Amino acid sequence: MSHRAHLFSLRIGHALRESCLQEPYGRRRLLRDVLAGITVGIIAIPLAMALAIASGVAPQYGLYTAIIAGFVIALTGGSRLSISGPTAAFVVILYPIAQQYGLGGLLLATALSGVLLIGMALLRLGRLIEYIPEPVTLGFTGGIAVVIATLQLKDFFGLSLTALPEHYLGKVATLAGHLPGWHWPSLLIAVLTLAMLLLWPRLKTGVPAHLPAVILASLATWWLNRYGLDIDTISSRFSYLLPDGSSGQGIPPVLPEFVWPWRQAGPEGGPLVLSWALLRDLLPAAFAIAMLGAIESLLCAVVLDGMTGKRHSANSELLGQGIGNLVTPFFGGITATAAIARSAANFKAGAESPVAAMVHALVVLAGLVLLAPWLAWLPMPAMAALLMVVAWNMSEAHKAVHLLKTAPAGDILVFLTCFSLTIVFDMVLAITVGVLVAAVLFVREIAEMTRVTDISGQRRLLESPLPAGWSVFKINGPLFFAAAERVFGELAGMMQARKGIVLYLDGVAILDAGGLAALTKFIEQCKRERVRVVIADLQYQPLKTLARARFQPIPGVLAFYPTLREALDALGEEQKAPQEQSLPAKLSAGAPEQAPG
Repeated sequence: MSHRAHLFSLRIGHALRESCLQEPYGRRRLLRDVLAGITVGIIAIPLAMALAIASGVAPQYGLYTAIIAGFVIALTGGSRLSISGPTAAFVVILYPIAQQYGLGGLLLATALSGVLLIGMALLRLGRLIEYIPEPVTLGFTGGIAVVIATLQLKDFFGLSLTALPEHYLGKVATLAGHLPGWHWPSLLIAVLTLAMLLLWPRLKTGVPAHLPAVILASLATWWLNRYGLDIDTISSRFSYLLPDGSSGQGIPPVLPEFVWPWRQAGPEGGPLVLSWALLRDLLPAAFAIAMLGAIESLLCAVVLDGMTGKRHSANSELLGQGIGNLVTPFFGGITATAAIARSAANFKAGAESPVAAMVHALVVLAGLVLLAPWLAWLPMPAMAALLMVVAWNMSEAHKAVHLLKTAPAGDILVFLTCFSLTIVFDMVLAITVGVLVAAVLFVREIAEMTRVTDISGQRRLLESPLPAGWSVFKINGPLFFAAAERVFGELAGMMQARKGIVLYLDGVAILDAGGLAALTKFIEQCKRERVRVVIADLQYQPLKTLARARFQPIPGVLAFYPTLREALDALGEEQKAPQEQSLPAKLSAGAPEQAPG
């Protein structure tokens, strides 16, 4: 693709077409994709289960997400190596939805978000990522990481809690109140898992750390439970009921089935009643899911572009994410987006194309069908420890610390605003406020760059002396709503006891409606005070703005010249000419040919 074409192109299955059809795809590349897909699939199984539990639903729904969304998004998306499935970033959004509306409401909100993502793709909003400042991204991801880690404290310490309050501060207070009742066997398993996750990578075996960590934790839990220490596992926490009436503990070893999302369990256990009122209530949540999904998937694609040297198609990726999130809920899958950690692992494992992501989905499917009885032994404290490491990795704490040490005060303010609002309130408010604060601070900084300077004494620019009572002022910077009033106010204060001024505008690249209004007001003031104004060296955009506004020369008050030299020459001729051929006559005679309108 040509430079920046990736930001505007849109076609279904863009990444698959480009990497497998437009480029040679043989046995060697297929083998690399299969091996990478197996590797990432093994990584994804416990992660998908843990993230589903953290989102407030049973673990099998995380596996369904990795299977359906992982395959569909790879097939239809625009990023070669992205691995899609449940991610930690969504936990803070999905958990409240699941608590209020049940699984059915969560699936319905996910389907609505898929429609919104498809709409964003059709509107070519793939450039969205360019307008999210880094302090905003670091702020809300750091805040999400703190919330996720807080939610894991219950299982990490084995606290006897049935539910947590809705708001973060209430959660912290409740957890602190129950902390004295911590369960030492659960804490032991959590610490053992955490130690394995942190120490195993130092061995550099190539085996993902969480695989030996959960195996060791499961064996230790089995041994401790033999002595009646009652450590929670997936089988003790979750149960299922199959269509034939049979039930079991843990994860059902069956393929995901097509079910209308609203026919799934609601908050009271029965199916939801589909209505416009329900859709209206879920729409804000769906919008939040769509926005976060777009940001996360495009961020992941940008990271992978930096690793591979390839270019993703931003709009095609949004389209794939939309299709995946629209289809997946009909098979019991929750919200999915591209996962940066799993996608990076996919690249490091040697993946070549989206085929690796499809193989990853098939590996998760095989794990669901073949390993369900063994997956039920996974201990809940180990899942909590695993999610704490995921939260730490997604927080990108090293980047946040670097920003706090080196960034300007405005960026630090934006980061702290997004970080705190994400924790105390929610991510949508944090991003909205963060972008607005960043925009206001940016406007202020740009406005402060606009300066007005008296250059009447600079012989380099003015080769001959000016007529008595005349001055030349140079304006540098954009004349827009945030700067124009101040600049022309300063000019008004400097034109006392002057016959006329020359405004040298070669450094003004932008003139907006606010700047035009301030200029008009200034000209009116000059007219009242009998001060002549000559405008010289207008750039293209300000000239176009004045022309569209039909801004005309005013005989004896306002004139325009293409260059500063021509304006100064006209002033010099006026000084030499007879009294009857005064400057106002010359300017009014020549102005119509030089006026921008």
